[in-house]
Amino acid sequence: MNGGMRSHFPGFSLGVLATAVLAGAAADVTWEFWARVITPLWVGGPLQPAALVQSVFGFQNLLLAEIIHGIVGVVFYPLGYLFVARPVARVITPFLPWWIVGLGFGIGLWVFALYVMAHLFAGLPPFLGFIKLTWASLVGHMLFGLVTAAVVKRCESKAHA
Repeated sequence: MNGGMRSHFPGFSLGVLATAVLAGAAADVTWEFWARVITPLWVGGPLQPAALVQSVFGFQNLLLAEIIHGIVGVVFYPLGYLFVARPVARVITPFLPWWIVGLGFGIGLWVFALYVMAHLFAGLPPFLGFIKLTWASLVGHMLFGLVTAAVVKRCESKAHA
């Protein structure tokens, strides 16, 4: 990898990990509010990602599924934004503003959740058959991506100030 490519990736440090966790925590709180408070008003019931985790891994324990989903949202997805989504966007579409990249990241998470995990692993219809819940999930994932990107941008701006 040449020096130019390397500049697209953050160096891995405790500061980067802290930024990822802060972004993930803020995005997860946003997701949970959307999933459990707003979505039921729209579709009649909440988004239940822990139920998907249960379907994929065959768990009976809902608490374990909630914990797994929480760790993935707070730690691993934001690291995916920092080390995969944003660097790829910087190479392929460097002209896009951070918030478009964040929304695109959220859409990618939605595809991963409702096509890869729900369909390919859990055997459910692709994108749950495009029911109302599918669209509520899309909005929730876009909010997650947008908040992740916004917190990362804010933390990096403060670090360089």
